[in-house]
Amino acid sequence: MSVQDTIKSQIENNDVMLYMKGTPTFPQCGFSSVVAQILNYLQVEYQSFNVLEDMDVREGIKQYSNWPTIPQLYVKGEFVGGCDIIKEMFEQGELKPFLAEKGVLADA
Repeated sequence: MSVQDTIKSQIENNDVMLYMKGTPTFPQCGFSSVVAQILNYLQVEYQSFNVLEDMDVREGIKQYSNWPTIPQLYVKGEFVGGCDIIKEMFEQGELKPFLAEKGVLADA
């Protein structure tokens, strides 16, 4: 299975998938920490992948999304964005309705 196949499978098999540096309980990057904190605050159930543990996935996810930075958030197979986009959506009150519309909020 190629790296791209692995990434595609992870994204397709998890409603909310976060590619980050570190883990939600021990983020190793401020940007990854912000996105994990937002998802935790909204009580979103999500899976994460620590790109620091696999350099092939770390580079492969950038190619998969054509997005140069980590973290990257996927919801129902759709690339939503990185830290700046997620943070802006959250601050503007757009993220929670988006997640509710996708059916991935615990309280929705």
